[in-house]
Amino acid sequence: MKKEITQKIRKTAIIFAWILVWEIFAKWIGNDILIAGPVDVAKALVKNLFEIEFLRAAGNSFIRISLGFLGAFLIGIFTASASWRFRILGEILEPVVSLMKTVPVASIVILLLMWTTSKNLSIAISFMVTFPAIYFQTIEGLSSVDTKLLEMAQVYEISPWKKIWYLYRPAVLPYLAGSCRAAVGMGWKSGIAAEVIGVPDHTIGERLYMAKIYLETADLFAWTIVVLILSMIFEKIIFWILRRISGKGKIV
Repeated sequence: MKKEITQKIRKTAIIFAWILVWEIFAKWIGNDILIAGPVDVAKALVKNLFEIEFLRAAGNSFIRISLGFLGAFLIGIFTASASWRFRILGEILEPVVSLMKTVPVASIVILLLMWTTSKNLSIAISFMVTFPAIYFQTIEGLSSVDTKLLEMAQVYEISPWKKIWYLYRPAVLPYLAGSCRAAVGMGWKSGIAAEVIGVPDHTIGERLYMAKIYLETADLFAWTIVVLILSMIFEKIIFWILRRISGKGKIV
């Protein structure tokens, strides 16, 4: 307990030290357009918090990016399980998923804007960026199941549901947890980037774009902090769900 408190104090001290460096650097530059100091950013953040448009923009972006990630999570697990079970399906899907993994986000955004409106762009982009990570890690987890345990389950005629729950679930969850740590951040960064390019109404991307147009650097930093906070909240929700499924305090 004492060690945990010490670590928290150390982390807090490090954060404050970096904020101090930020303030000193901003004062040294002396130009609010180039870089806004933490005090100005805090003021901009507080000002935005009391605006209805803030809640609307933050809510819209959170819902859309979350839907994209959750869709990729569920469909990725299902598709990967089917691909692992039926090898021919895995061979058919592998080039497509690998292409999703390597194609630049900007190219996908522009292509989707040619096909449809920008309203749900962040859902599609978040899905396409996070799906490959979930897909490949699920296959890795399924492949890691001990063959001896599977043979024992077959000998004792254990039902498919019990095999999924007691054999496959514990094997896949650590891989999913590892992929989610990276995928959540990737999904949020790509989703917000898509909004900045497509500029859908009442989103964080639109507010970031307007801050750039009007050279409101403090607002730009404030909205960036909002994105970081929302991403952290969403990550906490995902790992809470994974811990509930695993039935353990820690997954990995």
